[in-house]
Amino acid sequence: MSCIIAFFSCNRNKVRQIPIIDFFKTPERSLYRISPDGKYVSYLKPFKDKQNIFIQSLADGKERMVTRFEDYSIRGDYFWTFNNQLVFSQDLIATDSVKMYAFDVATDKSRTILSLGNVRIGLVNRNRQQPDIITIKTNERDPGNFDVYRLNVKTGEMKIYLPNPGNITEWFADADGRIRLERASDGVNETILFRPDEDKPFKPIIENNFKNTVRPIAFTGVKNYFYALSNVNRDKMALVEINAEDGKEERTIFSCNKADITGFEYSKNKHRIEFTSWDEATPRKHFLAPDVEQMYRAIQQQLKGNEIRVVDRDSSENKFILNTYTDRNPGSFYLFEKSSGKLTKLSDINPSLVPAELCAVKPISYHARDGLLINGYLTLPRGDKKENYPVVVMPHDGPWSRDTWGYDDQVQFLANRGYAVFQVNYRGSTGYGKAFRSAGYKQVGGKIQDDITDGVHWLIDTKVANPKKIAIFGGRFGGFSALYGVSFHPELYNCAVVQYGLINFFTYIKDAPPFVKPYLKMTYEMVGNPETDADQLRAISPVFHTDKIKVPLIIFQGAKDQRANISELNQFVRELRKRNVDVKYFLKPNERAYFRSEHNRMEMYAEIEKFLDKNMRVKP
Repeated sequence: MSCIIAFFSCNRNKVRQIPIIDFFKTPERSLYRISPDGKYVSYLKPFKDKQNIFIQSLADGKERMVTRFEDYSIRGDYFWTFNNQLVFSQDLIATDSVKMYAFDVATDKSRTILSLGNVRIGLVNRNRQQPDIITIKTNERDPGNFDVYRLNVKTGEMKIYLPNPGNITEWFADADGRIRLERASDGVNETILFRPDEDKPFKPIIENNFKNTVRPIAFTGVKNYFYALSNVNRDKMALVEINAEDGKEERTIFSCNKADITGFEYSKNKHRIEFTSWDEATPRKHFLAPDVEQMYRAIQQQLKGNEIRVVDRDSSENKFILNTYTDRNPGSFYLFEKSSGKLTKLSDINPSLVPAELCAVKPISYHARDGLLINGYLTLPRGDKKENYPVVVMPHDGPWSRDTWGYDDQVQFLANRGYAVFQVNYRGSTGYGKAFRSAGYKQVGGKIQDDITDGVHWLIDTKVANPKKIAIFGGRFGGFSALYGVSFHPELYNCAVVQYGLINFFTYIKDAPPFVKPYLKMTYEMVGNPETDADQLRAISPVFHTDKIKVPLIIFQGAKDQRANISELNQFVRELRKRNVDVKYFLKPNERAYFRSEHNRMEMYAEIEKFLDKNMRVKP
């Protein structure tokens, strides 16, 4: 009841139209990290429309600019090594290549340590015992498989550590940086393998099919036990302890009967899980370490009403980088010193926005036509109205992901423009247990879409939605859902907004990049097999149904999106235009799925604003 009161108490206030740039500009500072010695914080900051790395001394507050790239931004997966080196990389989109660099704080110099063409690189772990060495994975040798290497960040020397036999997808190291657990997958069945030390071979200890999952976290420091998230012999993911010698579950540490346990905070120094987290209607935590719970309670007293996440910590686990947020606030970064209890604000993510001017995100639920309970979120615009809103339906990408409670720039932008925004966690969405997820298998164009449609009818029946003013808006699988909606339920929607949408399941599956090939058999089971399920995939793929689309569309696509078939998309747009469908199409060179250029993002949302205003005929 208090949530509803909060909704309508803000409606009495006058609404200011917030400039587009205030929602979608590049954050002034983001992606904070702390050096292992606790002397510096690093962050990304825009320089000439590109994200570059800066560091700030915690002793005197002085800022240093580490990089000055004007061609491509720094990737967000940069990190510190244990010898005060910053390792970062660039995705050189035009040439489909990657460069990795290291910056030495002491000498203030950067150097190139890797330059590879058309590959993917990821960090596996850092090692305190060998601070110059990092363990990375790359598919340089075989585009379809990642091998594990040891890379010296000072010399650039790279040595093979674990060649991939062809089915290994993940690796897990012990406290000394030795990889002793692996996950193998043939796409349908997965196996956890263990070795007691580096001189012994890996042996399988746990075998599951893709519906059952064991996700190792870290060794406990006791015998060969390890922490993991598991839904074996249960519906919801739980935090458990497993004996690596035989793969047997020793105990359940924590579980929730309402949702999957999806998050955790782990202390490397104490080899313990400090708390677990999950999403019900809103984020939840369960503390396993009383001292950490006390620390959080003290921080919460100073940051009332905010969700708090640990972003990073120094080696001594005394200094923590915290990120705070609410549904109406993109959040801030803080430095917390455990020894003194001192909390220092580092920066706001977007100081241009005033939370009081934004709108509450309300958890909702309804029953689908077959009785299944579906959860989601509804964000109502401010103002004096209480019903009959113009609505933008926003199905999430995935489909095996979910929407969560929190700040979303697109949602708040649309609500500020006078639209109610509806987000639905249709069947197949993660976080609600194995049965709910499995209910979405082979239903990407069936019951998943019915859940979205049923949600729209629920909005109409409860008088939230004006049935004559409904749009649908999504990216990738959400873009497919938008095109499906206007193709098969044209009576429901005025128009559709599509960002890097999926238009053909045949080419999307068959043309998958080599690095996702290990998951193809699972895709066949969860989505469909282009050979045996051809009729089903043809029946739902928008590229074959241009005759059914009548309402206006606006489509945005990056030309370097590795999951898109650009020539097919161009032909799809041409076919729609031949049929006199009103299609606005924006294809951006040197962009992947997400538009990294602030200029391109501003143009995109300005066009979306005009498009919705024209086709929904609504003013805030």
